[in-house]
Amino acid sequence: MHHTSTAYRWFLRCNYVFLTLLAVLCLFPIVNILAISFSSSAAVNAGSVTFWPVDFTLSSYKYILQNNQFIHSFGTSLLRVVLGVSVNLLFTILVAYPLSKEAKSFRSRTVYAWIFVFTMLFSGGLIPGYLIVKEMGLLDSIWSLVIPGAVPIFNVLLMLNFFRGLPKELEEAAWMDGAGHLRTLWSVYLPVSMPSIATITLFALVGHWNAWFDGMIYMRSPEHYPLATYLQSILQQVSIQTENITFEQAALLNQISDRTTQASQIFLSIIPILAIYPFLQRYFVHGLVVGSVKG
Repeated sequence: MHHTSTAYRWFLRCNYVFLTLLAVLCLFPIVNILAISFSSSAAVNAGSVTFWPVDFTLSSYKYILQNNQFIHSFGTSLLRVVLGVSVNLLFTILVAYPLSKEAKSFRSRTVYAWIFVFTMLFSGGLIPGYLIVKEMGLLDSIWSLVIPGAVPIFNVLLMLNFFRGLPKELEEAAWMDGAGHLRTLWSVYLPVSMPSIATITLFALVGHWNAWFDGMIYMRSPEHYPLATYLQSILQQVSIQTENITFEQAALLNQISDRTTQASQIFLSIIPILAIYPFLQRYFVHGLVVGSVKG
């Protein structure tokens, strides 16, 4: 139904203005962090930096790129994202596919579905989770950040509903051609499920990139921290080292402060998400609502 009334057009305009203002408001903290990262320590300490750099300098970024801990944590986070997203996608699809079948095809479907939903509503708790990871010998390992969250139930529900919304004729045609379950899943279901796969990929990617608490409890050595855990730790302590430095390093430290280096590291940490999101955004809304309404 196409609305053309004057009241509806004004309603749309007000919505556009409100959402635009809200989007701009959400950008303010990011712009402020970016301005601080490019400003001198004197301007930042004087409180004169708002949304534009004062005494523009790249000193904070030069200092960070010389920080081996930041580079190592950045690499750990990249490895975690690659492994974590791959494992999440694999298990999400393998769990969602059989649960999307009708009860006459998979009689125990409801029982298994409720078991998975129960784990989403009631977790095992922090201490039992830590003890399991410890007994499995995963402490201080990248797998301690991947295995405990290998099956994200919310993503399974999204994928399950998407599979249920696909026409039955697609699966029946595959079976008529002699395809089994794995062949049907790989050649029929997955090619038409790209919006939903892109959505759960984005969820998994953002979740692994931003997660910091599990790195804090499962990693014994700070040098094994992922980037989010490392950033969380430096926000609570002074990170600039002033011992055994050269004359060039002393000149560099004179132009930066804890706030400028923290702002620089925070901004560098969000660049991967900002770079990937535009490629997945066109699938995002469609992937969220698909399967939610059935005719």
